[in-house]
Amino acid sequence: MTDGHNQGGRRLIWDLPTRIFHWGLAISFAGAYLLSEADDLRTFHVMFGYTVLGLVAFRLLWGVVGSTHSRFSNFAYGPGAALRDLRGLLVGRARDHEGHGPAASWSVYLLLALAAATAMTGWLHYNRIGGESLEEVHEALANAWLVLVVLHVGGVLLSSWRHRRNLVRPMIYGYREGIATGSTNARLATGLALVCAIVGFWSWTAISGMSADGGAASIQVSQRHAHDHDDDDD
Repeated sequence: MTDGHNQGGRRLIWDLPTRIFHWGLAISFAGAYLLSEADDLRTFHVMFGYTVLGLVAFRLLWGVVGSTHSRFSNFAYGPGAALRDLRGLLVGRARDHEGHGPAASWSVYLLLALAAATAMTGWLHYNRIGGESLEEVHEALANAWLVLVVLHVGGVLLSSWRHRRNLVRPMIYGYREGIATGSTNARLATGLALVCAIVGFWSWTAISGMSADGGAASIQVSQRHAHDHDDDDD
């Protein structure tokens, strides 16, 4: 599959599906983390968790069939290369990579692993598997994910300063310089399909969840009334 990266001297770095995945995962993590202690909004916390699972599954697939810089084979660096790249970044001698450099690549690997592990342990706990010990593991993974996100953002800011270019812009617009003016039909269709899948999941869950929550709430109220009635008889 050819990528057709060059457009007017600019070079496409991140295709549309990769950008949607990136910001979708960021929003999902932020939403789930901020709502983790809100019992009355637990449904949204769970929905964000399911969204994370879906996004990670998509990224694993896109890492094989996506465009050049999105493929895992494009940033398959060993830990030694990552450490050398990080050391060079700290002293201002790191190589400027178009896509993920060695240090950034390991950030991606760890983020995907933590995202999958956090979402899976959350799913198990939600289904009452594992007890309180699994809940503690889930919380520890979420906190580790938060630490890695902070380090990731710090690394992006440091790299932008060292290399004197905005690394956030390509993840928004796609191209290394300027605003993306287009994409291949296949990537555009994939990106739109990913958006539709996320929106469809949230819409379906909102519609079906309201009736389910309503039923659960009525059951809880009935049980509470029955319990109060038994107490009165005593």
